[in-house]
Amino acid sequence: MGKGGTPMDRDAADRIAEAAERDPGSATATTGFDDRADAAADRNEGGDDE
Repeated sequence: MGKGGTPMDRDAADRIAEAAERDPGSATATTGFDDRADAAADRNEGGDDE
């Protein structure tokens, strides 16, 4: 987990991606935060694959 206390979930990652699409010049879009949020949500949804 990152610096925060709440793990990234799919809903939050989708909201971040939508914000980046609305404003392509924003820090969220230009720093790739939307991609990192998506990857974190994927990791957190992993479940018990073992």
